[in-house]
Amino acid sequence: MSHDHSHHISNYNRAFAIGVLLNLIFVVIEAGYGFFANSLALLADAGHNLSDVVSLLLAWGANVLASKAATDKRTFGYKKSTVLASLMSSVLLMAALASIAWHAIERFENPQPVTGMTVIVVSLIGVVINTLTALLFVQGQKHDLNIRGAFLHMAADAAVSLGVVIAGIVILFKNWQWVDPVVSLSIVVIVFIGTWGLFKDSLKYATDAVPKNISIEKLKQYFLSIEHVTGVHGLHVWPLSTTESALIVHLVTDNNALNNDFLIEVQHHLHDHFDIEHATIQVESSQGSTGCMFNHGHSHG
Repeated sequence: MSHDHSHHISNYNRAFAIGVLLNLIFVVIEAGYGFFANSLALLADAGHNLSDVVSLLLAWGANVLASKAATDKRTFGYKKSTVLASLMSSVLLMAALASIAWHAIERFENPQPVTGMTVIVVSLIGVVINTLTALLFVQGQKHDLNIRGAFLHMAADAAVSLGVVIAGIVILFKNWQWVDPVVSLSIVVIVFIGTWGLFKDSLKYATDAVPKNISIEKLKQYFLSIEHVTGVHGLHVWPLSTTESALIVHLVTDNNALNNDFLIEVQHHLHDHFDIEHATIQVESSQGSTGCMFNHGHSHG
């Protein structure tokens, strides 16, 4: 099929390169200040930010792998690696949130004084760097789970850093030590909601569930609305990657003439109206024997 598919595959190599570089610089700054200010909180946060670099590298690697050509061994290439990366990303983020929540609960029982201006200034730098990195992925995260994983990591970190700044300022002026864990737990709850959505979607894609933007019912209606099509069976739709979907279907027709233009027209319609990149259509005659194995309890139709 000669239809242009490239409008779905965005090149995020530059965004990932900038994100990784910015975050590595921040890790060095934060770790340096942590040593000088003797702040365990800053050192721990530097370690957490290093895990963000790992997440960005994971998403970047999957993005690069997904663009590799198919081979005889891997007929779909490495497209599914983006699904695995988004699943791993959501698990990593939930582990980070659990760690933040655990430390916050500990601080309720054993309040740790937030070390004033140094922590506020460094966290403010964190807000800027994490927000800039998140903005690199803000467009792509709507259509690509792998990019959404990278976006959520950076947005979560920007929120955590902002929480540290707010708590630091309040403690500096009011000396309310409880503000720090309260802000941390609030952020954990907000970020967890988004992360849980990413985890569920990634798990569905990993187990070949129908992508949520595609309705099997509407697909059936479309096929049955095509002239000469009298039946549909063997209909399967699954995600090839976090951005591409595939379909196979058997169409029963009362028209004995096999027409390639008809197939191309159906594939174009599936591409343009259902976002299906890879459609395989088998056409069967309604006359004679209905011996297709998919027509005997194996299908949706």
